[in-house]
Amino acid sequence: MTKAIVIHQTGGPEVLRYEDVTLPPPGKGEVRVRHTAIGVNYLDIYFRTGLYPSPSLPFTPGSEGAGIVTALGADVTGIKPGDRVAFVTSPGSYSEERNVLASVLVKIPDSISDAIAASIMLKGLTAQYLLRRTYRVKEGDIILNHAAAGGVGLLLGQWARHLGATVIGTVGSDEKARLATSEGGCHHVINYRTENFVEQVAKITKGEKCHVVYDGVGKDTFLGSLDCLRPLGMMVSFGNASGPVDPISPAILGPKGSLFLTRPSYFAYFAKREDLVKGARELFKVIADKSIKIQPPTRAALKDAADVHRALEGRQTTGATVLIP
Repeated sequence: MTKAIVIHQTGGPEVLRYEDVTLPPPGKGEVRVRHTAIGVNYLDIYFRTGLYPSPSLPFTPGSEGAGIVTALGADVTGIKPGDRVAFVTSPGSYSEERNVLASVLVKIPDSISDAIAASIMLKGLTAQYLLRRTYRVKEGDIILNHAAAGGVGLLLGQWARHLGATVIGTVGSDEKARLATSEGGCHHVINYRTENFVEQVAKITKGEKCHVVYDGVGKDTFLGSLDCLRPLGMMVSFGNASGPVDPISPAILGPKGSLFLTRPSYFAYFAKREDLVKGARELFKVIADKSIKIQPPTRAALKDAADVHRALEGRQTTGATVLIP
């Protein structure tokens, strides 16, 4: 038996139950990982509420983790017991142990702690594909980074600045504005609770507007974000922290400047192992050479996952949080 958070029906944080579960031996192509740290992401809330359908009920949430390999299934090569590994995969990580496909594992460099690895895999690799593949940010670009003090936002802003972009960030409080400036790479920060971010972007850019908008907020910011783009700019809608975006007609993109609109996902960008390995290598490199600085994540006990979800939904968190079994 092992301990895990189990969801028997979708709903609020109260549906997260800490229970005993039985874990079978790892199957073909799988390894067993004993978690040392478990990443917490808004993605987990989408599965908990039912916005994203789970494979079945009951299920264990959580798609990100780090730990030690303790057992191998059949036909596993390149991984051995005792290896420190991190991963992003289908739900199941809010647990003391789980079985994971070897194909989604990456080895953790000695320079990176398990807690940091667990907190950066999804957020850091999301920043990597957004900046290097969805829209390849280059020197001189102007970007708008919503939720610039959040887990993805802090990484994306620093990395974009390292690439030579001018980074405009939006936040929801003065405290988060200071964080986005001091640790999030932002050249300019807009508090969307007290300022109109569309007007401020136009003012900051002297009417030129942005080459790309990275929007993980969703419903509250989507339409305004389109008005922050210059002609032929790209709208990257990659999250729904404020709720899903209302349906729109593609026809609105024409009058606003023949804009591009995309809804990327981690699992599409890293469906091929070679892309995962390349992305992780690039992420670990910019951390190792301090092009981006990673703050130690906030730690919480696995059994307290419901409280962590309440804080995340209430936008009471900054940076990353990990659960410790």
